[in-house]
Amino acid sequence: MTQSPPRIERALLSVSDKTGLVELARRLSAQGVELLSTGGSARALREAGLPVVEVADFTGFPEILDGRVKTLQPKIHGGLLGRPDLPAHAEQMAKHGIAPIGLLAVNLYPFRETVAGGADFETCIENIDIGGPALIRAAAKNHGHVTVLTDPADYEAAAEAVETAGNTEAETRRRLAAKAYAHTAGYDAAISRWFAGQLGEPFPAELTLAGTRGEPLRYGENPHQQAAFYRGGEARPGVATARQLQGKQLSYNNLNDTDAAFEAVAEFDRPAVVIVKHANPCGVAEADSLEAAYGRALACDPVSAFGGIVALNRPLDAATAGRIAELFAEVVIAPEIEDEAAALLAAKKNLRVLATGALPDPAAAGWTFKSLAGGFLLQGRDNGRVRRDRLEVVTKRAPNQAELDDLLFAFRVAKHVKSNAIVYAKDGATVGVGAGQMSRVDSSRIAARKAREALGDKATTGAVVASDAFFPFADGLLAAAEAGVTAVIQPGGSVRDDEVIAAADDKGLAMVFTGMRHFRH
Repeated sequence: MTQSPPRIERALLSVSDKTGLVELARRLSAQGVELLSTGGSARALREAGLPVVEVADFTGFPEILDGRVKTLQPKIHGGLLGRPDLPAHAEQMAKHGIAPIGLLAVNLYPFRETVAGGADFETCIENIDIGGPALIRAAAKNHGHVTVLTDPADYEAAAEAVETAGNTEAETRRRLAAKAYAHTAGYDAAISRWFAGQLGEPFPAELTLAGTRGEPLRYGENPHQQAAFYRGGEARPGVATARQLQGKQLSYNNLNDTDAAFEAVAEFDRPAVVIVKHANPCGVAEADSLEAAYGRALACDPVSAFGGIVALNRPLDAATAGRIAELFAEVVIAPEIEDEAAALLAAKKNLRVLATGALPDPAAAGWTFKSLAGGFLLQGRDNGRVRRDRLEVVTKRAPNQAELDDLLFAFRVAKHVKSNAIVYAKDGATVGVGAGQMSRVDSSRIAARKAREALGDKATTGAVVASDAFFPFADGLLAAAEAGVTAVIQPGGSVRDDEVIAAADDKGLAMVFTGMRHFRH
């Protein structure tokens, strides 16, 4: 078993993010720890009046190649990797004048921030750290003897340990080493994905995913499942970027459903509200005001809305907040929450209220992942949007302007409903939603039944219907016709399109093809 290392005599501090650097160095120096550093870090320590030894002076070898080579040197890596408890190591270290380095504080060049800022290729390349990852990996490998710090949040505990015991405990060093390897892995993952993008390779031969864990969740979809939420990848407004103003911790299902609701509500240009239950919209409406949109969205399926997620695409105002406060909801999410609205919702202490600062762009490219046994699926986000001028009228009757507006609205909603998806809509609001059925005709009938239950026998009379994929047979369309719809929007592409078109003509319906499918599994 490895013996506990002696007091830390020497620390190498070389950081890009200098948060907490001076305070850490001051506390280490007060315990007699020699401080080694480079470049801007050394300058910051000198300006703070701390004794610091430049790495070039410590090794006797200058920085070269515009600073690309600073710490890639045997006296540095030997000091990090050497095990003084092994006689052979101790002998070689003494022979070559290698002094042990007991603590390393390094964080890496801001590659991600440089890319996010839109820098050119050469600037991004120069912000790929080489020496930093090498130092971190060396120190982490030798964690039996070296404390490695990659996160300023760990400085306080490390400094306190040095002050009280001269060194950190073995279990602490092991934990910090694991964190260090995760840090360099995430850094390399960001670089490799960026490089693949530069080469026009959306699906490189090897793909590494990286994320930063938020708070561990109480459980997953069910209480017997463990779960955690990780932030990573693109900076897309939503649950990952939101400020939680009040309420309990978000659960696994809350996070999943809230993401679905906010992505859906971002589809609409007018003030809009989406209510989601179990990842499916149960009510969607747009109107001249949020309050009006909320009322119409709720009316579509008030039973399912109980315990649901309410998403809005405008800052939440007091009038709408007052209406929402009458409902038992799990989460409310909006770009902003006005002060009066926040005060009204504050009485519902368990209600989670999120402000994202912005809406996600439904047309933006991005990736979605789905895990499978032994791997995962990667695909581009469904950012397809049907344009009015690209619709193909396939029936004898073309839709009028009001029908056309509702058809486009309904198809946008259908994009966010689990397949097989059928959406009935009228005057910019859903009146019936059929989701997740094994047959499209069942989705048609369920949506019509739910519409009648919520809004009365004439709820779907004069409505339009959207289908996320083609009608494989005429039966699904005929079920919608029986419900009283006047117009249909669907992708088309079935071998029986002619049969379906003939059925629509026979019922006097207008039907348009989008040429775009929106399966959502």
